[in-house]
Amino acid sequence: MREHWLLDRDVVYLNHGTVGAPPRRVLARQQALRDEMERQPSRFILRELSGEQPMPWRHTSRLREAIGRIAPFVGARPDDLVFVPNVTTGINAVLRSVPLTPGDEVVITDFGYGAVALAAGVVTRERGATVRTVEMPYPLRDPGDVVDTIVNALTSRTRLVVVDHVTAHTALVLPVARIAAGCHARGVPVLVDGAHAPGSIALDIPALDADWYAANLHKWAHAPRSCGILWAKPEHHAALRHPVVSWGSGRGFLAEFDRHATSDPTACLAAPEGIALLAEWGFASVLDYMHGLALEAGRVLTERWGTALHAPHGMIGAMVTVPLPDCLGATAEDAQRLRLELLDDRIEVQMHAWRGRIWARVSAQVYNDRADILRLADAVHRRATNA
Repeated sequence: MREHWLLDRDVVYLNHGTVGAPPRRVLARQQALRDEMERQPSRFILRELSGEQPMPWRHTSRLREAIGRIAPFVGARPDDLVFVPNVTTGINAVLRSVPLTPGDEVVITDFGYGAVALAAGVVTRERGATVRTVEMPYPLRDPGDVVDTIVNALTSRTRLVVVDHVTAHTALVLPVARIAAGCHARGVPVLVDGAHAPGSIALDIPALDADWYAANLHKWAHAPRSCGILWAKPEHHAALRHPVVSWGSGRGFLAEFDRHATSDPTACLAAPEGIALLAEWGFASVLDYMHGLALEAGRVLTERWGTALHAPHGMIGAMVTVPLPDCLGATAEDAQRLRLELLDDRIEVQMHAWRGRIWARVSAQVYNDRADILRLADAVHRRATNA
């Protein structure tokens, strides 16, 4: 499968989950769209892109046409789905659209992504509300522990819960449908950060029954960067506002997000090509391969490094987070130093410090194999031996 990517063949690339890597065919589709756009820029951007101006030769805008091809992949209705540059933008949109007053609180977890925590902090401070970070149980032995911890943390002041579908730190797939049900029973809406979900797990967004779902397509769904989606239940459409006020402001959910400041739209318009590739390769087979390799990585790395992985197999998707030997450090600086050292071995992998130790988050994409995992295992083991 490596031939489908431009990735340097001399580098073991185990970091697909951080910024993604679009396949060659998707990049070719994006370039074709750019070429078409530059032949008639005004026609493409002002008329065909969002339908902002009349276009009698086309019944559907390019953005809505692309959404129409993406929506079935995530189980959604096109009218509930819009493009955003990335999941962070989508989450900012929801945070700024939820009514908050002094004394209210937004609940997040310590599994959450740092930029999301920062956004929640800014929005709540502006309104006199607060962010409460819930410490999650880890290691995990039962998905129900996640549900109980979040639901039991809710108070009469909680106005929103933000939860990951696939967490950035642990790479675990959380039971978001059960979390949403528990929060709704307490009258609290739920925003899901699905940054790593589309393309790495089977996804039916409406079936989760969350209120909002923001996700990236430029990671596991093979879209060019940057390309994300924001889904909202119909009852939330009217209140949603794009973080950047532009031409669609106040004109309804779709216009709010489709008609905005000038940008290069070709990443979003090329996104259906990535989904088409997954279908051609056999999406179920792709998921099985990545899940199997992630489980294998967990076994190989923990055995080689003398550490342990405590997570139910059902909560592991296409990534796995493995603790490193204690002798390699415990701080963010230690993690950064080790990550840079591994570049000398031509290995690119995510390393981070969390809860007093360093962790490696390994992405198991279809272009990876067991040899890549063994190379990482040996490189870290050598450094641990010499530490």
